[in-house]
Amino acid sequence: MVEQLRTFAAEVTRVAREVGTEGRLGGQAEVKGVDGVWKELTGNVNTMAANLTTQVRSIAEVTTAVACGDLSKTIDVQAQGEISELKLTVNSMVEQLRTFAAEVTRVAREVGTEGRLGGQAEVKGVDGTWKELTDNVNTMAANLTAQVRDIASVSKAVAKGDLSKKISVEVKGEMMDLKHTINTMVDQLQEFATEVSRVSLEVGTEGKLGGQAVVKDVSGTWKELTDNVNTMASNLTTQVRSIAEVTTAVACGDLSKTIEVQAQGEISELKLTVNSMVEQLRTFAAEVTRVAREVGTEGKLGGQAHVRGVDGTWKELTDNVNTMAANLTAQVRDIASVSKAVAKGDLSKKISVEVKGEMMDLKHTINTMVDQLQEFATEVSRVSLEVGTEGKLGGQAVVKDVSGTWKELTDNVNTMASNLTTQVRSIAEVTTAVACGDLSKTIEVQAQGEISELKLTVNSMVEQLRTFAAEV
Repeated sequence: MVEQLRTFAAEVTRVAREVGTEGRLGGQAEVKGVDGVWKELTGNVNTMAANLTTQVRSIAEVTTAVACGDLSKTIDVQAQGEISELKLTVNSMVEQLRTFAAEVTRVAREVGTEGRLGGQAEVKGVDGTWKELTDNVNTMAANLTAQVRDIASVSKAVAKGDLSKKISVEVKGEMMDLKHTINTMVDQLQEFATEVSRVSLEVGTEGKLGGQAVVKDVSGTWKELTDNVNTMASNLTTQVRSIAEVTTAVACGDLSKTIEVQAQGEISELKLTVNSMVEQLRTFAAEVTRVAREVGTEGKLGGQAHVRGVDGTWKELTDNVNTMAANLTAQVRDIASVSKAVAKGDLSKKISVEVKGEMMDLKHTINTMVDQLQEFATEVSRVSLEVGTEGKLGGQAVVKDVSGTWKELTDNVNTMASNLTTQVRSIAEVTTAVACGDLSKTIEVQAQGEISELKLTVNSMVEQLRTFAAEV
């Protein structure tokens, strides 16, 4: 019997050391030739070790998959008590992360790739950082939708010759510069169109030659075109009508016509100027359309519009389009780089590109999220290492400024570590007392599940040993 008890104590001690101290799961106590209570106790120890091994490995498998960006797995192992609560918590977290990733991916694909504006991410049951991030994504999509649609509405109106509309949506940063540029262009086009229409009316309809167009505060191509229109107005009716036909086509968005009438002197120069303007506008329209299609529809970042020989407003507008495309490219690529790193479990990268407005809010949100994830991962890894590998009980994870699911998960880890510490120390205290011949102590700590069964078994063993000792 003493030999069997020695073997039993050695095996239980080995399994407890491997599982509880060294973190080597899967161990089983092997005690030959025992029966009755000792066989049952050996079986209970092995059952506890096997259940703990299965549960911990399942939880580790799912959390490792989440850290690697794989949200397809959930914890399916049977569990009770604190482990069951942890299982439900982790599975709920995985489901929320899966929903969040799917919705953000859908909105990004619709807005950034398919050009379908107006999309919104719908993630139910989230709170804290995830709700804030979802709201930020939706705010960004809504603002971008409103801005692009307003700019598109004004641009379509200008393309159709309607100069009564202006961009009125609230914008900041580069978008504000673009809004101001387009509205200024519309004002100048409206004033220019008014004056040209008056002169054209006088020359072409009323036969009043010699009229002069007066357009204030214009420069570059528009000033040159105004001067050329005035020169045109002073020449023959046939030449004026030919030029009016071409300028009217340009005002209506038709860039396929050029001046074919024979002319000499200043009219010849005007003819060359207007024809050159049409070609530049055609090139400009083609380039801007190409860049807009590549960036806004096809999702091909990095595109730049190349329009040679333009100056003034057109050069400024070309530069603004290129600046907008370049800034958007840099911002999206930097955000994508950090997002990919987080999805792969690399929390060392942050968004560093210079941004303003809504982009700055998104940059701050993502960088804050990365910091919190990094601190959370560090603390949980530290507590797991101390408790599961180094056998240093009593450790607690300290993660500042977190809320929602992350705070709940941190609290659950700390609760698990605290409960495990209390239970293991109590069991160790009683078993140490038994080993020293002190049979007066029993395990009093609160426990559930397998730990509760172990508590009852050890207390029963102490009671039997105490009775045995008293009888002897």
